[in-house]
Amino acid sequence: RNIVIAGVGGQGTLLASKILGQCALNLGYDVKVSEVHGMSQRGGSVVTYVRYGDKVASPLIENGQADILLAFEQLECLRWLPVLRPDGVAVMSEQKIAPMPVISGIEKYPENIPQIIRDSGVKLYSCDALGIAEELGNTKAVNVVLIGLLAKHSGIPKEEFIKAIEQTVKPRFLELNLAAFERGNGI
Repeated sequence: RNIVIAGVGGQGTLLASKILGQCALNLGYDVKVSEVHGMSQRGGSVVTYVRYGDKVASPLIENGQADILLAFEQLECLRWLPVLRPDGVAVMSEQKIAPMPVISGIEKYPENIPQIIRDSGVKLYSCDALGIAEELGNTKAVNVVLIGLLAKHSGIPKEEFIKAIEQTVKPRFLELNLAAFERGNGI
């Protein structure tokens, strides 16, 4: 399986990739996780790849090869849509973060991104992950809310994701992240 995680710097793409990679390792797969690529320190676009299977040679995923796109923001989902295979799945936060060209007035934030994604033929699952994370008291939980939504549609027992979260997340943040996972999984 090929998973692309796309977001904006500071949204937790690295933790998401560690949780997904640990889950696949626990299931006995060979796993390759790429480093975070992008301007993570400046709030820029960030992408991480997670590949798992019987034998995986490289962590890189070519356009049209991803099974799943996990996007922490609408425009990032649209930007990375070409990486998905035609029957792929996009799991997206409904959050909108305006990039610098939009903030400066050079460009406009695209309208109707969820509809554009659906019209492309991929299956889209989305939620207000930021709103859920805010309800839980920590906006950094967006990533694990989305992992919960992903888990619901993955065909992998949710207990495997919970185990991976327990193995990956620092103890002081475990309760928050387990609650975030359950909220996302319940959508």
